[in-house]
Amino acid sequence: MNYTQQNAPVHEALLKHKKNRVVPFDVPGHKGGRGNPELTDFLGIDCMKVDVNSMKPLDNLIHPISVIKAAEELAAEAFGADAAFFMVNGTTAAVQAMIMSTCKAGEKIIMPRNVHRSSINALVVCGAIPVYVNPGVNHNLGIPLGMSVEDIKVAIKENPDAKAILVNNPTYYGICSNLQEIVILAHQFGMKVLVDEAHGTHFYFGENLPISAMAAGADMAAVSMHKTGGSLTQSSLLLCKNDIDPGYVRQIINLTQTTSGSYLLLTSLDLARKNMALNGKEIVAKTIDLAEYARKEINKSGGYYAFSTELINGDTIYDFDRTKLSIHTGDIGLAGVEVYDLLRDEYDIQIEFGDIGNILAIVSAGDRPFEIERLISALSEIKRLYGKDKVGMLNHEYIDPEVVVTPQKAFYHDKKSVALKDGIGHIIGEFVMCYPPGIPILAPGERITKDIIEYIIYAKEKGSSITGPKDMKIENLNIIDF
Repeated sequence: MNYTQQNAPVHEALLKHKKNRVVPFDVPGHKGGRGNPELTDFLGIDCMKVDVNSMKPLDNLIHPISVIKAAEELAAEAFGADAAFFMVNGTTAAVQAMIMSTCKAGEKIIMPRNVHRSSINALVVCGAIPVYVNPGVNHNLGIPLGMSVEDIKVAIKENPDAKAILVNNPTYYGICSNLQEIVILAHQFGMKVLVDEAHGTHFYFGENLPISAMAAGADMAAVSMHKTGGSLTQSSLLLCKNDIDPGYVRQIINLTQTTSGSYLLLTSLDLARKNMALNGKEIVAKTIDLAEYARKEINKSGGYYAFSTELINGDTIYDFDRTKLSIHTGDIGLAGVEVYDLLRDEYDIQIEFGDIGNILAIVSAGDRPFEIERLISALSEIKRLYGKDKVGMLNHEYIDPEVVVTPQKAFYHDKKSVALKDGIGHIIGEFVMCYPPGIPILAPGERITKDIIEYIIYAKEKGSSITGPKDMKIENLNIIDF
């Protein structure tokens, strides 16, 4: 069958399967929902009837030859890639597959330190060695930026044997590096370019937005379709281009991805791709309009700073994603995480995250104007009721980590537990991060400093959700000694 972007092959196959009223003597054991009435009442009978196992008419995610293969080919076409893979273990699995497809144990990968934990997790699993390029820092906002092209040139010169360069496009805050220039530079030296595009799905479909990884000529990209593309949580895409071997990439994916891919997730990827391919331009335009309106009104009210393209400097902030409603809260004397908590607890507004100095509200075409107004008025009221002097606010900036041993060696090394403050000067054997955004404060193998411990304590006091350590109370850290 000749499919076009009007089609959704997995969805169409499931509709046919449902219509055939097949008697299920296979898993899942809920048998179309009849075996678990309470779950069926909650999710709906239509949902439960298409929560099925792989079977010939529905193809198989680990070795697709029919409808999943067709759906992946349509996704590749829509995103301008040579190949695309449906991922049901989240973008985490896509990021890890990129790294593990291009780097083996002992090989180097150049990356910014403000990567998501999934990137460093991949290094723990495969044994690759990170070469960190310090992202720029905006001292007023206290946020890491993109990578300078000059800094990447230095990293390449000092590590000509590196296999790949990993780039965030964009960062959580919406900031982009000069991706096209990085691709040209990397390819000159025989290095692959891997792009964490967890927050950049819409770049492929909108106008007047930063360049997408595939348009920039990158080799691989991990795209969170569920974040800004409309699919179900945990569903994602891995895109490949140039001389990346799709057969080998699929083998790498199958090392860790489930053999029981959820057809709910697969169908959501199929339909989200169709929706974005057919209507993406309008969807993204509406998103930008809503975000720009909110940004203008929030800045007009004073106190907060909803930043945007005015930050662009042609280097560490090469471009900015205007759909991102990133707001600096430090000038009203409140940490971002405090504003996050107030919005949820006092105003029933759930934003994406708050860190020490900023909050991020994810805006999409699914939002309604009156909800944008609610957010604007709630922020104004929080400033009036809870705002205070900036005294005592910690302005945490990027701390250049001292990597003593590789993440893999540190993670698997024998460890001992010490109180937070007693860890200073030692080497960490585990992750510590605020989640979201999931960027490690400490990653296995790094030296623990006084500044880092002070930051962890401050973040705890302000109510940040800190994850990673074995000690769930975050009172102790696991260290290693050599």
